[in-house]
Amino acid sequence: MTTHTAHGAAHGRTHEHGDHDGHGGHDKHAGHDPEVFRRKFWLSLALTIPIVVTSEMVMEWFGYDVGFAGMAWLGPVLGTAVFFHGGWPFLAGAVSEIRDRAPGMMLLVAMAITVAYTASLATSLGLFDLDFWWELAALVTIMLLGHWQEMKAIGQAQGALAALAALLPDDAERVTGDGGVERVAVADLAVGDTVLVRSGARVPADGKIIDGTAELDESMVTGESRPVPRGTGDRVVAGTVATDSAIRVRVEAVGEDTALAGIGRLVAQAQAAGGRAQVLADRFAAMLFYVATAAAAVTFAAWWLLGDLDEAVVRTVTVLVIACPHALGLAIPLVIALSTALAAKAGVLVKDRLALERMRTVDAVLFDKTGTLTKGAHTVTGTAAADGFGETGVLRIAGAVEADSEHPLARALTGAAHDKGLHARATGFRSLTGRGVRASVDGRTYAVGGPALLRELGATVPAALRDATEHWSRRGAAVLYLLRLPGEEAIGAFALEDEVRPEARQAIEQLRRAGIAKIVMITGDARPVAEAVAADLGFVPGKDEVFAEVLPVDKDRTVAALQARGLRVAMVGDGVNDAPALARADVGLAIGAGTDVAIESAGVVLASSDPRAVTGVIRLSKASYRKMIQNLAWAAGYNVVAIPLAAGALAWAGITLSPAIGAVLMSASTIVVAANAQLLRRVRLTPGTP
Repeated sequence: MTTHTAHGAAHGRTHEHGDHDGHGGHDKHAGHDPEVFRRKFWLSLALTIPIVVTSEMVMEWFGYDVGFAGMAWLGPVLGTAVFFHGGWPFLAGAVSEIRDRAPGMMLLVAMAITVAYTASLATSLGLFDLDFWWELAALVTIMLLGHWQEMKAIGQAQGALAALAALLPDDAERVTGDGGVERVAVADLAVGDTVLVRSGARVPADGKIIDGTAELDESMVTGESRPVPRGTGDRVVAGTVATDSAIRVRVEAVGEDTALAGIGRLVAQAQAAGGRAQVLADRFAAMLFYVATAAAAVTFAAWWLLGDLDEAVVRTVTVLVIACPHALGLAIPLVIALSTALAAKAGVLVKDRLALERMRTVDAVLFDKTGTLTKGAHTVTGTAAADGFGETGVLRIAGAVEADSEHPLARALTGAAHDKGLHARATGFRSLTGRGVRASVDGRTYAVGGPALLRELGATVPAALRDATEHWSRRGAAVLYLLRLPGEEAIGAFALEDEVRPEARQAIEQLRRAGIAKIVMITGDARPVAEAVAADLGFVPGKDEVFAEVLPVDKDRTVAALQARGLRVAMVGDGVNDAPALARADVGLAIGAGTDVAIESAGVVLASSDPRAVTGVIRLSKASYRKMIQNLAWAAGYNVVAIPLAAGALAWAGITLSPAIGAVLMSASTIVVAANAQLLRRVRLTPGTP
C-alpha cells in the first residue's frame, strides 16, 4: 500500500501500556529495558569470576590452590555486592509478586539467592559450614544473562500510537479571509478553517471539499487500491493524497475527532485486551515455588524431629538453593534469543515473544489484500483494440499520452508500454481534471480516460471493445479508454488491476499444508475485485472467506468476530487501516514494506514483504515451543531428582546430595538446555521453502 504521510490525530498523546507482555512482575521492575540487565550482568560477571576462582570448593574440584592475604573476605564482600546490585531486580520483583499474590520466577529466584546469601554470610561468621558465595554469585549472574537475552527478544508494540503521531504533517496551507494562503502548523488548524491541498499533497485534516475535483489515493486509510474521484461536497480524510488536482477543504474534525484518532483508540484498546497471556516459565516457576517451599518445610521438620537441628538447617538451605536451577532461568530465554536471531536472518523480525509462541496455535490466517497479497500498484492486465487498430498500437499511443501524468493509473499504462519497448513522443499534454488527459502523438490528438471522459465527449464503446470491457468491469478492474479526437468511438481499452504477488498463491498452498484450516482475505476494494483476486489465489468456496468493502473499524471488528467463532487468528497487513486489526489479532504480522504504524502494531514483521514467510513463522513457533517444553521438562526432571536427595530422603542408605554435587548438576543442566536450544538451527524459515 502507498506509504504517504498522514494526519496523526494522536499527536502529543501517549499510551500507557499495562503489563501487556504477560511477563509479570519482573518486567515491571526491570523497566522493560534490556540495557538494565546488560549493565548488571557484566558487572556481576566481573565480580563473580574472582569469587569462583577463590572458592575452596572449586579449587578442590580442579586441583589448584590460590592464597593471599584477605582472600577469606573476597567472597563476603564481592558476594554482597552481587546480591544487592545484581539481585535487586529479582528482589523487587519478588515483592511485587507477593503483593499481587502471584508467585513466579522473581519470587523463586529471590528466595534462592536470599537463602544462599544468608547461609553464606552465616558461614563467613562461623555459624555454618556452607560455601555458597560462589553459587550465589553464579546464580545471580546467570539469571541476569537469561533475563537480558529475554528482554532483547521482547518487542511488544508500544510505539503504535507514536507512529500515528509521526504521520502528522508538519504544516498545512490555510486559506485566509482575503483569499490568500498562509502556511500554519497542523496543530493550529480549527474546525471551520479552509485548507488548500495541492496536487500530490496530503489532506491535513478530516473535512469536506468546497472547491475543486480530484482523485484521491485513500489506500492507506480505506484499503481501496485505486484512486477515488472526489468533488465538491464529498468528505475527505486526513492522510489521503490528491493525485491529480488541487482542492479546497473545509476542516470538520481535528484532534481526537478525526478518523485517524479513532484508529489510534482501536489500536490501544486491542493491545490492552490482547496481551495478558502468562509466560510459560512463570507458570512453571510458580509451581516450583510451592514445591520447593513445601519440600523445605518438610525437610526441616523431619530432621528436627530426628533430633539433628544442624543437619535440618543444612538440608533446608540446600533444598531451597537447588530448587532454583540455572536451567530454569535459561530454558525460555535461550530459545527466545536463538529463535529471534534465526528469524531475523530469514527476514522475519519477532517483536513480541508471545506472538511467536501463539503462532503455533493459529488456525485462521487473515490477509489484507492490498499490499499484502497484491503489490498495491496497478498493472495493465488486458488490452483491446477497435477494428483497424492493433493492441500494440493503442498501447503505444496511450503510453505516450499518459507519459507526463503523475496519476497512478497513468504510470501503469506508461510502464506497460515501456516494458514492451513501445516508444512514442507526445506533445501538448493537458490534464482534464477528474476525467483524464489529452496530448498529440504523430500529429494526431488523443485522449485517455475513464467512463467520465466518454460521457463528456459523448463517445461510445464499439462492439469490438464492449465484451472485453464488460468482462473487466465485472472483475472490478479499472477500465481506461483511448479516443482519437475528434471522434465518437473509443479505439482502445485497457484493464488495470492491482497486481497479485506471484508468490501469494504459493503462500496459500503452504499454509494449507501447514494445517491452517481457514484462509481469509479482507479488503476495502469492491466485492468483484476481491472475488477475482480470491479466485486467482485458489480460495476454496465454502471453506475460505472473503470480506470486501471493509472500512478500518470493520477490519478490527472482523478479527473480533472470527475470534468469537473460536478461531485463533493471525492477521497479515501493511497499512494504517490494518493497525487495529493487527493489534487485535492473536498474532499480528506486518509486511515490512508497509507503514510504520502497521509495523509497530504487529508482533511479527515480514521484512521481505513475502507472504510465504508466514509459514516459516508457524514452523519456528512450533519448533520453539517444543524446545521450551523440552527444556522445562529437563529442569523439572532435575528437580524431581535433586530436591528429594538434597532433603536427605535417602540418607538412611548413605546417599545424600551435597551442595557441591548439586552445583555440578546445575551446571550440567544448563549445558543440556543450551545444547538443546541450538537444535533450532535446523528449522527452515526461508520464504518458499516447502
